[in-house]
Amino acid sequence: MIRKLTDPEVLEALETHAEEIDFILVPGFKNSGPEHWQSFWEREVEIFHRIEQRRWDQRDIVLWIDAIGRMLTNRKRPAILIGHSLGALASACVIAKGELNVVGGMFVAPAEPMRFAVEERVPRDPLAIPTVVVASHNDKLISFPRAKGLADDWTSDFIDVGEAGHINSEAGFGRWPYGLTILKDLADRIVAQKGDA
Repeated sequence: MIRKLTDPEVLEALETHAEEIDFILVPGFKNSGPEHWQSFWEREVEIFHRIEQRRWDQRDIVLWIDAIGRMLTNRKRPAILIGHSLGALASACVIAKGELNVVGGMFVAPAEPMRFAVEERVPRDPLAIPTVVVASHNDKLISFPRAKGLADDWTSDFIDVGEAGHINSEAGFGRWPYGLTILKDLADRIVAQKGDA
């Protein structure tokens, strides 16, 4: 269980933040399988909610953007989007539009926009809320410099996780407790900024 693999203080902090913030998982192309860290988080930590859609096998980013919109319009609290791969790109698009109540984004292994023909849609300007990009040096879906370039465009914090493939189950990322720490740090910053406002 995640609780046994993660610093209990990390989970306690996230559970406290979840009293004010919704944590929304946004999987990538073909959804996240049962051994993917997003699936472990959803199953083992009650604070997480996953977007829903029928056509995970379609490469149309609009399906992801619409699915995020459907979920957030049914929720009253602000949300942090936790996107992987294509889900990270879709999350950045939603945040850039600024129409929904999103207060933060965690973009893990964002896919190369050209792979999904969304080069013109993905934002190239700073995002107005706190975000973090987590990237790997040997991700087959995007080069490390390109991932860093996206983070720079978005003024996101940037975390280099070394040789970590696509940061998915195939690369050995099952429960990924370090990811929860990254998310906690992001949520801490968002809540602190809100308190200073």
